[in-house]
Amino acid sequence: MSDLWERAHALREELIRLRRVIHRHPELGFQEVETARLAADTLRSLGIRVQTGVGTTGVVGDLERGAGEGPCIAIRADMDALPVQELNRVPYCSQVAGVMHACGHDAHVAMALGTAMLLSEEHLPGRVRFLFQPSEERPDEEGVSGAARMIEAGALEGVDLAIALHVEPEAETGTIRIAAGPITATEDTFRATIHGQGCHGAYPHTGRDPIYLAGQVLGAIHGIVSRQVDPMRAAVISVGVIQGGTEVNVIPSEVRLAGTVRSFDPAVRDVLHAELRRAFDVARALGGDYELSFHMDAIATVNDEGVSALIASVARDLLGDERVLVEEPSMGAEDFGYMTAEVPAAMFSLGTRRGEPRVIHGPYFDIDEAALPIGTAILAETARRYLQSAGAGNQERLLPHLLST
Repeated sequence: MSDLWERAHALREELIRLRRVIHRHPELGFQEVETARLAADTLRSLGIRVQTGVGTTGVVGDLERGAGEGPCIAIRADMDALPVQELNRVPYCSQVAGVMHACGHDAHVAMALGTAMLLSEEHLPGRVRFLFQPSEERPDEEGVSGAARMIEAGALEGVDLAIALHVEPEAETGTIRIAAGPITATEDTFRATIHGQGCHGAYPHTGRDPIYLAGQVLGAIHGIVSRQVDPMRAAVISVGVIQGGTEVNVIPSEVRLAGTVRSFDPAVRDVLHAELRRAFDVARALGGDYELSFHMDAIATVNDEGVSALIASVARDLLGDERVLVEEPSMGAEDFGYMTAEVPAAMFSLGTRRGEPRVIHGPYFDIDEAALPIGTAILAETARRYLQSAGAGNQERLLPHLLST
């Protein structure tokens, strides 16, 4: 058993304290001022060099000993909360109306800080970079997420490998899930306006009803995945917004639709976009018109094979083989994908089930805080093992070696 396991569990009360402080004071994306201050102050107290305001409200902490040479591993934790009103009755309940840590980012920050506490006491032949990232949940006004903003600001420069975790309330505490390859999907948002001709509801023949047109378009949309995509390939199109009309006896001139498009394969993504355009062409064929736009909100998170093997090896040593499970690909989105596209990287899911599963993004979301030292120990031991094994000049051989063992 790694000494980091025991030391991480010795930090249990401090990890719980940090998580609860953050949980009481949630902040939305690109507004994580107090959370960033807590992260930066904690890192500085450990002697870690800190940059703030990275990618708007992000924090970068560089743990370097000696000349600051050797390989560099990054540990990422997202900081933002969600616009959800918490309904839990717990002492650490959110104190901000309509805002809640309903996705576990408070726990991510606490575990990353715990990892910094552990590794700051080590003498490692390399560097550790802590990335406290803003706004994983939503993009800014220009449609850019927190991970992409941090990359733009240079947060991954000089990084050789990156790791992250995400809490999983449906998995038992004391287990993790990890796999190579795509684990979350590319997320596109489509927005459309169907144009018709408004008229009195008593005389529909005098206009061109965009609500009727939208109904025909919806039928075409709902046939795309089942009839235009290879059934062996994953794809989702969901319409989440339909808006049109203000009066019961007035046919409006336009209807607005918006939805989400999910896929893993770029070729499938191209098919979905092309078929959506064809679906909206139905409105044009029936005498109306439309405008349609797409925006990519996140790219697929693709776990590197070697990094995944490293995390799995560490977790087996700490938890046992039977508690390291295979991660199944999810149609959810995660902007860590921008980092996996830049450097060898992987994310694992940390079991945090507390009684009945608490649905992520729901008002009753919560975690089993006994998972906090477990996630901390895995992050810390993965970083230490990578740096000790890589050493100066050996990292090219490290990941293939781990993969073969």
